[in-house]
Amino acid sequence: MRRILQASVFCATVLTGALACTPAHAALETGSTAPDFSAPASLGGKEFTYNLAEALKKGPVVLYFYPAAFTKGCTLEAHDFAEAVPDFKAAGASVIGISMDPIAKLDKFSVSECRSAFPVAADPSGKITAAYKAKMPLLHMSSRTSYVIAPDGKVILTYASMSPDDHVARTLAAVQTLQVKTH
Repeated sequence: MRRILQASVFCATVLTGALACTPAHAALETGSTAPDFSAPASLGGKEFTYNLAEALKKGPVVLYFYPAAFTKGCTLEAHDFAEAVPDFKAAGASVIGISMDPIAKLDKFSVSECRSAFPVAADPSGKITAAYKAKMPLLHMSSRTSYVIAPDGKVILTYASMSPDDHVARTLAAVQTLQVKTH
């Protein structure tokens, strides 16, 4: 009963943005190998198949999971990532967001909230979300968890917080640090 109540409070938090809380879950650890995946994605409302292994051939990948498109925190986070895309590109990295929303919803989200600056991928089954240990218990949504994955497929940063505030700054700092180490 207590877990159901906690999940209900979390769900209300995600949907209203009224509270900030951090989920208790175990994200992938730094140094672990990121699970490879392919998923339907949308960039500027145009659908394509995103493949992590292909993206890593071009440089590090910032992979961030978010609970639900068009909710307050997820919209703020998408705006923040969109604004920072030039900085990520300057550091040689790409950004991809993933939620358990259907691709049709993400077609709209990729244009309006992601400002056509980076793709978002659909994981309605939760398979990718579970592989990255970002699935919320009892809910059909992911936690807010960000990863930076080096071109060799190793996780160099894991950051989990339901607040959208620090995800961009932390992932950008990790990418910039990786860029300094490789040059």
